[in-house]
Amino acid sequence: MPLDVDLYWSFRSPYSYLATARIVALTRRYDVDVRLRVVLPLAVRVPGFFEHVNPLWPPYLLRDTMRIAEYLGVPFGWPMPDPIVQEWPSRRVAAEQPYIYRLVRLGALAARRGRGLAFADEVSRTIWGGTAGWNEGAHLAEAAARAGCDLDEMDAAIARNAAALDAEIDQNQRELEAAGHWGVPTMVFKGEPFFGQDRIDLLVWRLRQHGLRERS
Repeated sequence: MPLDVDLYWSFRSPYSYLATARIVALTRRYDVDVRLRVVLPLAVRVPGFFEHVNPLWPPYLLRDTMRIAEYLGVPFGWPMPDPIVQEWPSRRVAAEQPYIYRLVRLGALAARRGRGLAFADEVSRTIWGGTAGWNEGAHLAEAAARAGCDLDEMDAAIARNAAALDAEIDQNQRELEAAGHWGVPTMVFKGEPFFGQDRIDLLVWRLRQHGLRERS
């Protein structure tokens, strides 16, 4: 039986994006089942969050994520548009959010259907990999298709099941906090949290202690 890992993940988190390709590679190499657990980003989960953070954080985050992407050799650019609509320089999050709720519900639906990690990989690569206007034209539909999903059918499904999907997303957040963390990406194995894109190797070390095997 494969080992099971829960991956708590956000479409607005650059660190989630930067971890995803390596987690996909992990599942291809090893007999491990990574289950996507999407959560809402802090920007909409905690009212006023970005209005009170240290002003040094946003420029540092951009510098850090750009150099990690360069180090990993993956395409990276701040999304255009941002999945979260924010006002600058106040950093106030707008009341109307046309992108993030759709993305999170789509991710939750893909996870229900066993395509969560593939969907997160392809869609985050489109959003964070430098595709201007990722929300327009066929960009998202093509990303969904590469993950084995039909975007039009999924959009219809989330319209019918929004309340149930939102309940799952809220439950994911509660389970993340119950495991001992609040941020993303966080991988949880047997109740132990591994927070951050720089903890994947540590997770593999722990999995090996529990009999992790390479796929035949």
